[in-house]
Amino acid sequence: MAVGGLCLCSLVRLLCSLFIPGLFLSGALCLCLVVLLWGVRLWLQQRKNQLASTGKDGKHQLVVAFFHPYCNAGGGGERVLWCAIRALQKKYKDAIYVVYTGDKDVTGEQIVESAFRRFNIKLTHPVKFVFLEKRYLVEASLYPHFTLLGQSLGSVFLGWEALMKCVPDVYIDSMGYAFTLPLFKYLGGCRVGCYVHYPTISTDMLSMVRSQNARFNNAAFITRNPLLSKLKLVYYYLFAFVYGLVGSRSDVIMVNSSWTLNHILSLWRAGACTSVVYPPCDVQTFLDIPLHEKKSTTEYSIVSLGQFRPEKDHPLQIRAFAKFLEKTALGQQSLPKLILIGGCRNQQDEQRVNRLKKLCEELGIDKKVEFKINIPFEELKQYLADAIIGLHTMWNEHFGIGIVECMAAGTIILAHNSGGPKLDIVVPYEGHITGFLAENEDDYSETMAQILSLSPEKRLEIRENARQSVNRFADQEFEGAFLLSVEPLFK
Repeated sequence: MAVGGLCLCSLVRLLCSLFIPGLFLSGALCLCLVVLLWGVRLWLQQRKNQLASTGKDGKHQLVVAFFHPYCNAGGGGERVLWCAIRALQKKYKDAIYVVYTGDKDVTGEQIVESAFRRFNIKLTHPVKFVFLEKRYLVEASLYPHFTLLGQSLGSVFLGWEALMKCVPDVYIDSMGYAFTLPLFKYLGGCRVGCYVHYPTISTDMLSMVRSQNARFNNAAFITRNPLLSKLKLVYYYLFAFVYGLVGSRSDVIMVNSSWTLNHILSLWRAGACTSVVYPPCDVQTFLDIPLHEKKSTTEYSIVSLGQFRPEKDHPLQIRAFAKFLEKTALGQQSLPKLILIGGCRNQQDEQRVNRLKKLCEELGIDKKVEFKINIPFEELKQYLADAIIGLHTMWNEHFGIGIVECMAAGTIILAHNSGGPKLDIVVPYEGHITGFLAENEDDYSETMAQILSLSPEKRLEIRENARQSVNRFADQEFEGAFLLSVEPLFK
């Protein structure tokens, strides 16, 4: 016993003797790290000054950079990007505008032309594109496990590549890569802002793992195992803490909806510099489509508008539509078709479309479902003009530009009873109904039947209410709110 006591005392003395040297060593390493980072910052600033351009008045031209690795994807996030650049070009005409992108398979001219074709957006001045080689580092397919962490760390390396190629004065993350914000702020010496479409992690995701509910980002084998669920919950909480730290470094924070605002305030705790800026929707273009009182259910279609990403939950649309056909096919010669319109960003999206087509075949409705991928704007507009129902099934959709476009085009919207659609879009207008919400296959199929059973006059009333309600999401409203929010970055 005495020998054991002596050994313990010796161990304690050894640890005490190592504590002071260890403390000094840790301090020295931290100091070296600070000096190294400061040296990198000075080097980047020197490089920036060497490459700086001067305007006609001889003054330094401001460089404004947007981090948007998938700028040619053709989704709602890309519409925000191009409308934001167009708004800034109108106000800050002498600035140089840069887009960091990983779309190496196309030229800058093709990207701008694609933006005009898809969104009807024409920029007033040229944009410089910085093409990134390492976009694969933010691909979800690269990280079958710990996807959030992998993509976030990958974005730091991708951000470093971007910073090495161009050091801007103003940096705006327009795609949700919050981990790049400290990099550009502290090493690049930039004023930084961000537009958050969807928090990388949300309190809803934490609740989902805690309650062991299976979703596209919470595998069934984890929900069935209490230990794995607890470990994933710890991982999520730690990630949420770090996500809050990096996000709160932003000088200006813009969010696209009330739902996103609530989550960002909870995670980032930076309310003083956070504001809601509804995304721009080209409502005027769709408002030009004439409304007809009589839309026959045998002549028109049900249209879904959204990128072919897993969170959009296209399988729910197909199953609900199949159930709707099963209930209503008896005695009817012709029924509406389901037309799925969206963009494919990569091979994974294309494979997802193939799986959806196979699901249609399995359910025996492949003759009633059409897929329209990366179609031009005018063709999209025509499909919406012919549609009777606009369908959307994403759970906790952050906003839903496609939903607004469907409502403006005159379709009767049927969206998920959550997120932005529930809080901001499919809400009563002056006390009148503007659309419908649902949660599961039965809800969706029954509501489809309910909409089609309404009289033409009642449907016209709903469509008119919806149209009037979406004016608050027009491009002009976005431009004013966006320019007001980013003003601190240009002072």
